[in-house]
This record gives sequence, C-alpha cells and structure tokens, in this order.
Amino acid sequence: MNATVQTPAQLFAFLTSVLPDEVPPAASSEPRSTSAPKPISKSQLIEDVADGISKAPMSIRMSPHILSSIDWQHPLSDPLFRQFIPLGSRLRPDHPQLRFDSLSENSDSPVPGLVHRYPDKALFLSTSVCPVYCRFCTRSYAVGLDTASVPRKQRFLPIAKRWEPMLTYVARTPQVNDVLVSGGDGYSLEPEQLLSLGRRLLGIPHVQRVRFASKGLAVSPSRIIDPADGWAAALERVSAEGRAMGKSVSLQTHFNHPREISWVTEQAAKRLFSGGVTVRNQTVLLNGVNSDFETMNELIRKVAAMNIQPYYVLQGDMVRGVEDLRTPLRTILDLEARIRGTISGFLTPNFIVTLPGGGGKRLACSYETYDQNTGLSLFRTPSHRRGEDNQVWEYWDPLWSLPEPGQKDVWRMAEAANETARSESGMAAGGSQEINSPGSVINAL
Repeated sequence: MNATVQTPAQLFAFLTSVLPDEVPPAASSEPRSTSAPKPISKSQLIEDVADGISKAPMSIRMSPHILSSIDWQHPLSDPLFRQFIPLGSRLRPDHPQLRFDSLSENSDSPVPGLVHRYPDKALFLSTSVCPVYCRFCTRSYAVGLDTASVPRKQRFLPIAKRWEPMLTYVARTPQVNDVLVSGGDGYSLEPEQLLSLGRRLLGIPHVQRVRFASKGLAVSPSRIIDPADGWAAALERVSAEGRAMGKSVSLQTHFNHPREISWVTEQAAKRLFSGGVTVRNQTVLLNGVNSDFETMNELIRKVAAMNIQPYYVLQGDMVRGVEDLRTPLRTILDLEARIRGTISGFLTPNFIVTLPGGGGKRLACSYETYDQNTGLSLFRTPSHRRGEDNQVWEYWDPLWSLPEPGQKDVWRMAEAANETARSESGMAAGGSQEINSPGSVINAL
C-alpha cells in the first residue's frame, strides 16, 4: 500500500503525470448537437478536482488497484474516477433533509463505537480507517481525515481499550446474536487484531454470527494472495474456529462496478473460497456508476462467478455533499424489476433502502406511497425497535431528479416544517433550527 494516494498534493502530482494534455468530455448517450461538450485541458480538470475536494465531506485515499483500474485517457467517463474523485462542476445542491449522520447511528449507540438498532444485531465500529475513502460514505461524520465540511470527525481508534466497553455490552446483552464488525474497514486491522477480536466475539455464548465488513477484496485484492500478508490467513482461521463451534463467520465486501474486478481479484476470491470463507457483496447504487441495467446486471453476474453471494443493492443514503451520486427511488425499482427473474433466486440481491433517521433497512419495493413530483416515499417498519413498531419513515429523492415544481414544493415543505418546529420549541421568530427527523415533513404536508 506504499503507492496509496492519500493527500490532495499527492493526487494532483499523480494527475499531472497521467492525464492527457487534452481531456475528452464525458461520454453521453444523448445525440450529438452543436452544443456538445468540448475537451478541457489537464490544468482545468485538476482545478475542478481541487474545487471538489474543498467541498467534499470525505478526504482522499485511493489504493494502487483503483488507481491502475481507472482509464486516465478518459477520466470524465470513468465510473471508478466518479466514485473516488469529486469534481466541483458535478456537485449538486443538497436536499434540505440531508445530514451527515443520516442513519442516526449515534442515537442508537449505547456505548461509543457500538450501534444497537435491531434487537438481535449490533454494529461494532472497530476503526475509522479504510484502504480507500469512498466519496459517498455513510459515515463521513467519522471516517477519514477531517475535511472543510466535516472539520471535527469522530474517531474510532482500533485499540483494545476502546473495544473493551463495546465487548462488555455485547456480552451483557443476550439478545445480540449477530455482530457486524465494520468501521471504517476491517482491512485496516492488523492480522493479530482481527484474530483476537474474532475470538472474543465467538467466545460470547449467545453470539452465533460474526461478520467482518471490508472493501479490501474490491480495492486491494493483492493483499489476500500475498504470502507475506497475514490478514486473509487470520480471517480463514477465525472462520474455521467459528465453524468448529457451530458458529458463522463471514466477510461482507463491497463491489460497485465490474471494472473493479481484475484477474488479481479473481485469484483473491478463489483463495478465500478455498479457505472456507463465506463472502457476500453489497453494492451501493450510484448515479452514473452502476445505475443502468447493463452495468448492474454484469456486476451481479461477475460477483456470483467468483463464488461471492450478491447480497444487497443499496439505495444511496441521504448524506450531505454527494447528491450527484444519489439516484431517485424509481431507479432502483426499475433495476429490480428488470433483474429479478433473470438470474437464480439465491444469487439475486435484495434491493434495499436504509431509512434515514434510524428506520433501518426495508425492501425498496415495500414503500407505502411514492410521490415522484416531490420525491417523497414513505415506508413503514412493522417491527423495528422497542416501542417504535409500525412507525412511518421518509426517504427523499435528490433535488436534481425532480421537476422544477417539485423542487419548489420540497423547499416550501421544508420551510413549513422548520417553522412548525421553531414554534413548538418556543424559539424566537428569528431563530433557526434544521429539521431532519423522520416524520418532520409528513406533519407539514
């Protein structure tokens, strides 16, 4: 990982060395016209990148695998470039309902670093570091270095002292039988840490499933087949020990585009499969990356061909600063309608919306209502958290995807909701309060 690019200065130097002097415009499916986009200079693109970085919630970190997989002769058309490098010219206005901790994970955190939202599952945030930093990260409030838009991020240090209260909580909460170790990324843990943490969790009698979340297989697969790197061996060992105990250990990985898969990736996946490690994939639906049928269909099949179970296709979370990557709900609904039935059922992923404010995961097609003018969809959680059964939750399409009247309606409803909240809280008429909680705009309709 010595060739990892992880500062703006390193990225600018790299771009200077690999970009052509004249950068072609992004490829378009639209018919050519007299006003078709023109090429830009290398310096113009680098200036656009610098502008994007200055506004982005996530810092820069790109692995050698990703750097070598991007088509640097046509970067503006490249789906991997779009995932990891922000362009100021592509950024879109934030929806008024966005926030950084869009899933309200801190509200469901009984001890720092542990999220207990579902009765039988806990999310164990082992670290804040990843081998790469995705622009669209749902934990931009905590992952990566501080940025101009998120100047004081939470920190999840990968140390035993911080983990101990989290492990104690799991051990004292018998209804928790499933622990997802995430962060950050488990790939950032030392092999000894991975082995130690896995054994501690497996040693808790009521814990039956331990899942390690890592994008490593997709962004740095060479580590898995490197005999000098002990990470994969540690995972295989934990998996074998869990199996001997009658417990499940698995790897949750994260491929978003077929171009992330190389012959090295295939060899790494084969090594894990041969070593008895169950691997599942979750894909985030991203505008201009995998939001078309052909790309998503190819991705699912390529993942399955590596003996990795296509597990989730996730609607983009409502986090700030990445609206150019988020899609309207209708996109994921159309993709599921076209894909389901074309591949074996057990290899067909679930198409999921993770509801903002803490509503949890719901099938995208399970919405109760969907207004495509305002982009508001409503979902109900029949059984979620204690005392919150049958609650209604909101998901909003990005503003750019709405007709102009719908955009105006969204701002009008947001202002009405804010005004209601100010009135109810007894704030002065000139005060302000941002409203993001579930149901806030429902009440203003």
